[in-house]
Amino acid sequence: MRVYLLNPPFVSNGKTLSKFHRCERWQGGVSLGGTYFYPIWLSYATGAIEDIGYQATLVDAPAKEWGVPEVKNDIDAFDPDILVIESNFASVKNDIDIIGQLKQDADFLSVLVGPPASQFHDAMLEDHVDVVGRYEYDLTIRDIAAATEEGTDLGAVPGISYRRDGRTVQTPDRPFMTSGQLDAIPFVTSVYKNHLDIRDYTLNHALYPMVQVFTARGCPNQCTFCSWPITFMGRKFRARSVSNVVDEFEYVSNELPAVKEIFVEDDTFTINTQRVREICEEIQRREINVRWSCNARVTLDYETMRIMKSAGCRLLDVGYESGSEKILKNIKKGIKTVDSKRFTADARKVGLKILADFVFGLPDETEDTIQQTVRFIKDIKPDLLQISVATPIPGTEFYQWVSDNGYLLESDPSKTIDENGHQRCVISYPNMATEDLVCRVEEALKDYYISASYAKIAMRNILGRDGLYELSGLIKSARVFLKHANRSS
Repeated sequence: MRVYLLNPPFVSNGKTLSKFHRCERWQGGVSLGGTYFYPIWLSYATGAIEDIGYQATLVDAPAKEWGVPEVKNDIDAFDPDILVIESNFASVKNDIDIIGQLKQDADFLSVLVGPPASQFHDAMLEDHVDVVGRYEYDLTIRDIAAATEEGTDLGAVPGISYRRDGRTVQTPDRPFMTSGQLDAIPFVTSVYKNHLDIRDYTLNHALYPMVQVFTARGCPNQCTFCSWPITFMGRKFRARSVSNVVDEFEYVSNELPAVKEIFVEDDTFTINTQRVREICEEIQRREINVRWSCNARVTLDYETMRIMKSAGCRLLDVGYESGSEKILKNIKKGIKTVDSKRFTADARKVGLKILADFVFGLPDETEDTIQQTVRFIKDIKPDLLQISVATPIPGTEFYQWVSDNGYLLESDPSKTIDENGHQRCVISYPNMATEDLVCRVEEALKDYYISASYAKIAMRNILGRDGLYELSGLIKSARVFLKHANRSS
């Protein structure tokens, strides 16, 4: 059994866009600042397939700057029984079209996976898409491969949709993977080592080169705009064991010595502080010298941050979202600005850097709430700042709210990016139009990054332990700023 897993090319106006990434929590696209995510979910699926003895190849076409001809030649050489293509909301139409092109004069089972599969599985079953895998698909692809090899009915595979005799068959949802199953699948970093070039992937806030891993899945928080808990891996928190997580850290240290940082992509890595502390203690007990960072919530306490820092943690990527209490309540964030300020002060005290994430355009956003957020940003003084225009993702409460109230300009997810693959604003409010939101984002970034207070922060980072790498990250962030400045001038 031969399985070809593909992050496909993205073609816009006849031009193949490089670095178009699908594996992120938003709509997918091309980053203004050059960030490019690993195809992490395809990588986990690749490991699960290889673990049972099937032959698999993982190809990241945008990373290779491959168009359809190059991919087609590679597929012809590999001669797969199954082609698996990952999709995201902005790329669904493109990805279905790519499958159609690749299936010309080819004989393989085509499987389309990714977050949109949970929302649009019936529409995705076009003539050339044979099977749609819904939600988490690591074990789904494994089971499809086994059923195909054995010639058994696909109807026994949970979590898929397919056509039979002109009608859609939808098997029961597959239960989300358990903690034990997460421990059992191969390390995603071993898949990176065997199939990808780690130098193709960058996070502006991480040391380079880096790797991205998950130590847990599922997010119990109720944020109304967040996609993955609804469209992909659910709200139930499932975590790998402490020893399994630290085993992977050790694997990276020994087998991928060029890696400068591990970024933990869990939505909720810091939600169980006892587990976080145990992971840190085990890292120290084994004397693993590795730098790492993670996503965090502002509910994290000082003592846990101190322990994280002592175990090699460098940076926390934090969703502050807004400086307005009203907005935070509207999006069910479960935090208050006083929590955010306390958290930021504690992080600075222990020496952890902060990437602060904010979103403009959430429910009931006004000029006043945006100015509250701008003042809040200046108050907390993050090391790095990211501001996005709110994107309503199908399936989320936010999407339903803007749709019900007539604030959604485009119901077609492919319209959430422009011809260059960059994010577009597709919402407009009576008191804040699309152009206003985009302008406020650009102004806020410009105002922060050219301030005297940020110059001090930048200099402090450059003179720190990872100065050269910090300088590289700051240059990338400056590139984002310059692009915003050019667009607004």
